[in-house]
Amino acid sequence: MNDAFAMPESVLVLGGGSDIARATLRQLLARNTRTVVLAGRDSASLDGAAAEAASLGATNAITIPFDATGVESHLRFAEEAFTRAGEIDLVLVTAGILGDQESDERDPKAAANVMATNFTGLASALLAIAGRLQAQGHGLMVVLSSVAAERARKSNFIYGASKAGLDAFAQGLGDALLDSGVKTLVVRPGFVRTKMTSHMSPAPLAVSADDVASAILRGIETGKEIIWVPPTMRLIMAALRHLPRSLFRRMPI
Repeated sequence: MNDAFAMPESVLVLGGGSDIARATLRQLLARNTRTVVLAGRDSASLDGAAAEAASLGATNAITIPFDATGVESHLRFAEEAFTRAGEIDLVLVTAGILGDQESDERDPKAAANVMATNFTGLASALLAIAGRLQAQGHGLMVVLSSVAAERARKSNFIYGASKAGLDAFAQGLGDALLDSGVKTLVVRPGFVRTKMTSHMSPAPLAVSADDVASAILRGIETGKEIIWVPPTMRLIMAALRHLPRSLFRRMPI
């Protein structure tokens, strides 16, 4: 159960080796989280994150293989995670891939993999996990979306579409779970400086993984359902969303 300050005592992380996951875990562990379940495809990265969690006070640091595209395994995955951890207060979804827009446009299979990893696979996993959270009567699912979900841009419409799907799904799931004790929090960062974006030039208002982690904790504390990182991105994307398409499609973005 959450502690007296609404901070989770246990957390399940999909994409447990990512920079944002590890930054968030560091802040959670400083606030009384003690059971950590790290799930992902890269076992070495998970082991490193588990060792760091243990060094920061986790009394139970578990790693479990997880592949977002392996939808046939998601019910078994959820069962294993909850069996090994017991009750889980927080589910943090940071799994995802950026893809390569230029090459993915010419490779439908690669584009479909971005969609399957970022949207349909995570939707499947969230449904499996939501069932377990409903059974225990409480829990929060924090889903990492993106400002790219607000309006697909020509330079990254494959990634943007995948995040738009996940974003809408997470909101709808939260609505469907109303009064169940289970809630969702959608996180929409702009450009985040991580290993995944290290080959790219930072966009204006770029933030760090630590910035995103701090925003997530504030969102948990205040009971938010949607947060933007930085908050200014909400106004910027609102303007872009309502820009006439004839103008939007000509912008160099």
